[in-house]
Order: sequence, then structure tokens, then C-alpha cells
Amino acid sequence: MSTTSAPATPAAGGRIRVGKYELGRTLGEGSFAKVKFATNVQTHQVVAIKIIDRQRVLRHKMVEQIKREISTMKMIKHPNVLNLFEVMGSKSKIYIVLEYVDGGELFDKITKFGKLKEDEARKYFHQLINAVDYCHSRGVFHRDLKPENLLLDSQGVLKVSDFGLSAISKQVREDGLLHTACGTPNYVAPEVLKDKGYQGTAADVWSCGVILFVLMSGYLPFDEPNLVSLYRRINRADFSFPSWFSSGSKKLITRILDPNPVTRMSISQILENDWFKKGYKPPRFEEEEDVHLQDVDAVFGDSEELLVTERKEKPESMNAFEFISRSKSFNLENLFQKQMDIQGISKRETCFTSKSPANEIMNKIEETAKPLGFNIDKKNYKMKLKGDKSGRKGHLSVSTEVFEVAPSLHMVELKKINGDTLEYHKFYNTIASGLKDIVWTTEQNSEENRPECE
Repeated sequence: MSTTSAPATPAAGGRIRVGKYELGRTLGEGSFAKVKFATNVQTHQVVAIKIIDRQRVLRHKMVEQIKREISTMKMIKHPNVLNLFEVMGSKSKIYIVLEYVDGGELFDKITKFGKLKEDEARKYFHQLINAVDYCHSRGVFHRDLKPENLLLDSQGVLKVSDFGLSAISKQVREDGLLHTACGTPNYVAPEVLKDKGYQGTAADVWSCGVILFVLMSGYLPFDEPNLVSLYRRINRADFSFPSWFSSGSKKLITRILDPNPVTRMSISQILENDWFKKGYKPPRFEEEEDVHLQDVDAVFGDSEELLVTERKEKPESMNAFEFISRSKSFNLENLFQKQMDIQGISKRETCFTSKSPANEIMNKIEETAKPLGFNIDKKNYKMKLKGDKSGRKGHLSVSTEVFEVAPSLHMVELKKINGDTLEYHKFYNTIASGLKDIVWTTEQNSEENRPECE
């Protein structure tokens, strides 16, 4: 299940908050979990949250597997491994907060474009080997490496994901081998299929070799309609290269897809290979010295003090009197004389009503204000817009807030909090034209197409 997709607008009925995260639309869904787009309301960082049904995990006796996956990902902090920020739990769900990447799966790229050019395939292979090498240095063996579990961010940086089938060095038996056969058949090493034990490092390297072949050819080296024939070909390393493979790449892949794990190329040998070293850049990152797993244990514990709750966020409500007092046609402030400047402009506030969902209103204001050179600071249903250019009285700053008048009616207030009033009105006149689609117009104000309040 991928953690990638385009950011999406949350449901119209109000936003769901879990801890400090505001949940958005579903990005992916599987048998035991779904992944949602989310935003940290304190830092505005976007993340992906994997939400797992606690009862289903308990019913299928998957607690140890889930705990292992979470603990493993917390141990691996590497630029080419999907980052796990934290884990939370409620009475009914487990929330795994992950790095959000928006470039899709590497598998999708192969499906769309077919084979990759040699240099591009080598670039991804560099990053894959860096990630796998680091995992192995931490005693972690992935055991399910394939293009579907390799994600790309917007800059094309590869991220290894899905450690659900991973193993750690503690699971190695006295003979020094792993004994659980797992993984995707087309990418699995021959020794894994023999059920006689295998080394996690060598098995992962085999999978990396299959991935490199797929990147450069656009198809699998081992592919048969039935498993018996497939396993037979894998055990013999029975495959052939297409004509466009360079001699250097063929030599490297042949050494990696060696059915004998003892003589198979190791990662240290791959790093010294001439074909591999072309354009290679070692990863640069700061390692975290201490990895704490207390939150992992707490999520599966019985203490209710550490549990989070889901709650629906709604705009602040506005009562009928407030609504009438702010409405142009029922404005009570007209009974009082206001001091006017020489321009005849005194209003520092404007507002309009909308039948659009609150989150859609917020997104539309942000979308319209950014091209005008305003920096956005959002929290719940309030927003601060700050101009990046200094005007007559400093930087123009505008606050906006959405109020719920009724379930299907919102009032939006815009207020100048800094800067020149005339510049504010110019700003409002400009932004108003971009908000026409969401402004609710009545017969009285349809001519201007934007209702205002004092």
C-alpha cells in the first residue's frame, strides 16, 4: 500500500484531528490498514498516516509483526528509507506517522515509461544499495525488496518502504540463518525457496539484482505462469539479457544473480564495481544516536493516559445576532457616525458569505493569495496572510477566519492587522475576483458579486 498521492481536500463535513495531526483524504487502502494524507497543525509539515485497525491486528495475531515493523523503521534513519516520525494509538486504532512522498512508486514509472536509460537505472540502483547497506549495518533485512516498495519523492529521491516482512538479527537462529520463506516469488533468492535457511544479506542482494534488471529491461528476468516452473528457473538462474544491456551491467548482474549465496556478489563488492562506481555519490546524513521505542510499547499497552482520540474540527460558530450585525443589509453600526479619512475609506474589515465547505474556502483563499506575494500561516480555520513586500506602512498583513452560521452557510471575515488601509482595499478588490466561485450572492449583492460587511 503506497503512501503517495496528490494532496487532497478533506471531507466537507469537518476535519478530523488525531493528536497534532489533521487528517485529509485517503491515499491508499489495504486489508488491515489505510493511509491518509495529514498535516501537522503545529509545524504545517505534511505527512502520511497509516491507520491500522487494532481489533483486526489482535484477531489475526499480528501484534508482534506490527511492532517489529514499527521498531525496525524507527531504527533506520537514512535519506533513502521512508522515515517514520512517531506512532500513536487510540482505543480502536494504531497511527503510524510516516514521511509523505509524492513521486509515486518506482513500479509506476516502469509501467508508464517501460525500461529506463542505463544512467537513470544506475542512479536508482545507487540509492537502493545505499539504503540496503545501511539496513544491514543495523541488523535489519528487508526480505521483500521490489519496485512496488520503492517510492520516489518530488525530487526523484528513492525511498525504501514497507518493512512488514523484515527481519532483525535477533531472529537469526543458532546456525546464523533465517528460516522464514517470505517475499514476492519473482524477486526471491533461490536459497529462500529451499527451506534450508538463508542469510538475510545475500537474499536482499539477489532482490536488488532482479530490480536492476527490471529497471533496465522493463520486464522480469524470471517469469513463468506457474510457481513450479518459476522456482526451477530461479534455482538455475535461468535468464538472458536483452541486446541493449552494456557489458559492464551484464557482468554485474550476472555476479549478483548467482544462485550460490556463498559466491554471490556482496554489497561491499558491488560498491567497488566499475559499472556501479560511475557517477556514484555516497549518502550524506546525520545519524541519530539514540532510538527510543517507548511509544511503540505504549501503543500496544493498556494505559489509557497515553492514548489519542479522533475528534472532528469545525469552524467557530456564529450566532444569528452576530451574523445580522455583520451583514451589509442589516448593519447596526450604520446608526453610528464613523470617522472618515480624506479618501472616504475607513473600513479595515470585509467579509462575505459562502455555501462552500469550510476547508474549500480556506484552500481557495490560500490558492488566490499566494500568487499575490503573500506568505500563508494556517491554523484550524484561521489564516494569516503576510505580504512579502513592504508598503507605505510596512508589510501588509491580513487575518481571515471562517465562521459557521449554519451547516451549509459560512461567513468569512478578512481583517487588516498591519499595513496601509488603502493597500488593504486594493488587495481585497484583487482577491475578491479570485473568490467569485465560492462567494454566495443574493439578489441584493449580485451586481457586485461579493457581499461585504463593515
